[in-house]
Amino acid sequence: MRSSEKRRQPNIPQGSFQQREAVKPQGYVGAPSSSPAQVAPSSREDQNDLLENMLEGDNLRLAYKRVVQNGGGPGVDGVTVAELQAYLKTHWETVKAELLAGTYRPAPVKRVEIPKPGGGVRLLGIPTVMDRFLQQALLQVMNPMFDAHFSWYSYGFRPGKRAHDAVKQAQHYIQSGRRWVVDLDLEKFFDQVNHDMLMAKVARKVKDKRVLKLIRAYLSAGAMENGVCQKTEEGTPQGGPLSPLLANILLDDLDRELHRRGLRFVRYADDCNIFVASKRAGERVMESVTRYVEGKLKLKVNREKSAVDRPWNRKFLGFSFLSNKKATIRLAPKTIHRLKEKIRELTSRTRPIAMEERIARLNRYLMGWLGYFRLASAQKHYERLDKWIRRRLRMCLWKQWKRVRTRIRELRALGVPDWATFIMANSRRGAWEMSRNMNNALPTSYWEAKGLKSLLSRYLELR
Repeated sequence: MRSSEKRRQPNIPQGSFQQREAVKPQGYVGAPSSSPAQVAPSSREDQNDLLENMLEGDNLRLAYKRVVQNGGGPGVDGVTVAELQAYLKTHWETVKAELLAGTYRPAPVKRVEIPKPGGGVRLLGIPTVMDRFLQQALLQVMNPMFDAHFSWYSYGFRPGKRAHDAVKQAQHYIQSGRRWVVDLDLEKFFDQVNHDMLMAKVARKVKDKRVLKLIRAYLSAGAMENGVCQKTEEGTPQGGPLSPLLANILLDDLDRELHRRGLRFVRYADDCNIFVASKRAGERVMESVTRYVEGKLKLKVNREKSAVDRPWNRKFLGFSFLSNKKATIRLAPKTIHRLKEKIRELTSRTRPIAMEERIARLNRYLMGWLGYFRLASAQKHYERLDKWIRRRLRMCLWKQWKRVRTRIRELRALGVPDWATFIMANSRRGAWEMSRNMNNALPTSYWEAKGLKSLLSRYLELR
């Protein structure tokens, strides 16, 4: 953004959001004692000026930058991320005055359904870009107040922590002899959050009543679906920048209860695994923790998806473990199944797209997928997947060569002998069967020249 543009904008931020390590709150059990202390706003004056801190220039500029980087679709007003700057120039002074007066009313979120990997749909609530901007600005001033006091073993949506850290912590528990897991699944967590209970927990640290009123307004803004605005009397819609922090604030009481009981656990958002030494201990923990979650937090445990089992029979953040002493991290079977389903979609022979575009789409998906799952020991999987992907691409090519004349021309160009060319070109076998017969004509080097990236090669580079 040019400097001349910055001067014309409402106070929209430069700078960087510092990543910090979580520290052990007083009374928490088992968190590393060497954790550096962290300073969070504590004075009553700072607390009462939280809205002013939110509206401070550098904070707003950083929020704007984050919203633009994250992208995403428009909300119910149709304003896109690309139009946010112009929208702020026109509306910012009015919005700021309403925020300071406590009269600002967020727009309803746009209800979007996305399919869940295990079946069913997940409901997302997409705020307008203005509300995403405001929520991001609020998140940046609230996060330091709360994050410093969260459990060391809460990893979801926190600065300096990531899913890989949670998986490695789970591996450490298994290696130490806790070879049973209480896999706790909270049913429709984001849709069932009790607003009054959540606001009471937020108010423990947030004393600025204007900010409390703004958060309550976001929780009750409603959702627009098929042109009809529906009230939201419970839940915090997934899709807004503030929702993950609110989820962690609510579930922090669960973390404290698990610490108080001396249990070894790992939590990533609403995905919580507790590691114990025996099945009997796990069953006791499951029963007592379920009572706490449903009785004290007013949430519901999904008994069908929750279980006491061996860690290698369960899935955690897409990973699982081997039953050896090292508890080697591996890909969960469902993760491999979902990967193959996506590859089938991208290499469907019924999708008539150019091979160059098909390979480009495959590369984008596979390299992004591997960036997350590189933690797993999966060399043999990747070797097999590479071969399977190349075969599916050969199938797509054969499907494109519909006519015998086209097949003869293309096979000759690949250097296939005439006798083999005529046999293959006139074959009545299906495309999938012919893709195996074309292995020598379209070897690995052919696909490398076309730009196809290898899962195995990239995996070995990252290791």
